[in-house]
Amino acid sequence: MSSAVHSQAASPGRVVALRGPVIDVAFAAGPLPPIEAALSVAWDRPEPLIAEVQSHLDDTLVRAVALQPTAGLRRGVEVRTTGGPITVPVDDAVLGRLLDVTGAVRDGGPPLPAEVARSPIHRRPPPLAAQTGVSSVFETGIKVIDLLVPLAQGGKAAMFGGAGVGKTVLVMELIHAMVANYQGISVFAGVGERSREGHELLHDMRGSGVLAHTVLVYGQMNEPPGARWRVALSALTIAEFFRDRRQQNVLLLMDNVFRFVQAGSEVSGLLGRLPSRVGYQPTLASEVAALQERIASVAGAAITAIQAVYVPADDFTDPAVTAISSHLESAIVLSRGMAAEGIYPAVDPLASSSVLLDPLVVGAEHYALAARVRETIAQWRELRDVIALLGVEELGAQDRLTVARARRLQRFLTQPFMVTEAFTGLPGRSVKLSDTLAGCRAILNGEADAWPEDALYMVGTLEEARQKANAANASA
Repeated sequence: MSSAVHSQAASPGRVVALRGPVIDVAFAAGPLPPIEAALSVAWDRPEPLIAEVQSHLDDTLVRAVALQPTAGLRRGVEVRTTGGPITVPVDDAVLGRLLDVTGAVRDGGPPLPAEVARSPIHRRPPPLAAQTGVSSVFETGIKVIDLLVPLAQGGKAAMFGGAGVGKTVLVMELIHAMVANYQGISVFAGVGERSREGHELLHDMRGSGVLAHTVLVYGQMNEPPGARWRVALSALTIAEFFRDRRQQNVLLLMDNVFRFVQAGSEVSGLLGRLPSRVGYQPTLASEVAALQERIASVAGAAITAIQAVYVPADDFTDPAVTAISSHLESAIVLSRGMAAEGIYPAVDPLASSSVLLDPLVVGAEHYALAARVRETIAQWRELRDVIALLGVEELGAQDRLTVARARRLQRFLTQPFMVTEAFTGLPGRSVKLSDTLAGCRAILNGEADAWPEDALYMVGTLEEARQKANAANASA
């Protein structure tokens, strides 16, 4: 292997064609660099230009995708092979830093030490025999998630929703809620998101004191598709280092996995591949699997992944959405209708699901209570058309009671977030699972039947709602 690397390094190639981020490189002698090998373009800019080999066109020609803008690149420029895939820094030195897809520092701070360890971004998942099962619950402090869609320690969960229903806010709240109470490392992958969100997240983490245990890896919306396509793998490689070498639990947050698929589709089109269903790349399923299967638990340490997934045009049958959802333990579905009603977080209690909502995992009491909550809300939704036509007065006494309790349950499952305090003026709440269960049980048993619905809206525990109800009754 070393001799091949030296022979490649001794015979550099030349750029012979350029189409946006796609570069064709000719090698006159020596073996061609393999697929997924990194190329370094020796141009006249201070920033290095890194490209990744995607195909061999003939015996002397490779086609590669650049990870940085190629403006100013010309034909004839020398290209050197690196002898391996793209690598990123993975040691303790990356904690508290913001990196790009190649591991370059982008937070304005000092550069990383020259001797920092690096790891290739393309790796195989742990062998099945080495992986451990998922059975422990990851408590978040968010009522509706802990009650109806429990997250798995060492599992994969995703938030699905269209534009503007609160995916990024929910991811930010999960960072805030969990990192403060979480003994481990957090890695955040910003995949194709806005630059503003990256600045806000860095600022919030510095202010909350959790940045020292966090690594931020960004490939933003204004970067070439190659950077957005590979940045999730860069973040995952850093997470794997802390799991495998340091035996530490890692919380991996990705916003937004749909942009990873979208960037892959752009790259596929630029490489001239024929599109598949709905215009997606023909390699959609294998690309998603290559990312998701590396997120796994091994003996002694786990990577817990929480991902935001944009749903184009609110179409949950979109091939990208279905490809991602097939790898998950928990699917949190955000509803545009609930967001329009002001129900935040806008988690649809009927469409969301989790394999951990099982009496053998969460206990018979939690499971039975979650089933009662879902059943009550489902009955209310079935009656909505009747209420819209005839009014709630035309329902039977039992149906009226069900509707009243379902509306109170839905309001009780709203929650003010820490990350939205500046916008709402409401202090954020983190609620223990036991308090969530006690509150829902009390509402289902009729304790809140006489309370105004507003008393249950945007509160933490039921006791807080009781105080609001008493204050409202006293003022009346």
